[in-house]
Amino acid sequence: MSDTETNKAIVQRYWDALAARDWDGMKALLTDDAHYTDVGTPGEGGNGPDGVVDRVKIGLEPLSGYEHLDGTNMIAEGDLVMTEHTERWHFHTGEVIDHSFVSVTELRDGKIFRWHDYSNISNITDNAPQWWLEHIITVSTQGAGS
Repeated sequence: MSDTETNKAIVQRYWDALAARDWDGMKALLTDDAHYTDVGTPGEGGNGPDGVVDRVKIGLEPLSGYEHLDGTNMIAEGDLVMTEHTERWHFHTGEVIDHSFVSVTELRDGKIFRWHDYSNISNITDNAPQWWLEHIITVSTQGAGS
């Protein structure tokens, strides 16, 4: 398998861990200096495996259901892997949001050191329940994921 194919397989394992909310599985695929951010949102994102996962957990942990939908597209060149995918978010109050992303990941020595998500954030803010939005604001201002 080429380095590019190996990198795509690593990123796919990462998405599989994320879909399962397997936080330890995600951390195992991140470098010690990994960085994650939702481009266009406030804050610097998450740094290091714990910071990355803590940042992701802000939004995903309160969900009653979370899944990755079929139809993922992935392209890679060397250590850069780009993925187009859609997540379905279920809230215990009945709302369901399908949210699409383009995720850019870069790898070093078989692990992800950069993960930047690009999406239409207003799809979430316009459709998520108020309790979840308040949770995001509260936790984000406390500095989680830094």
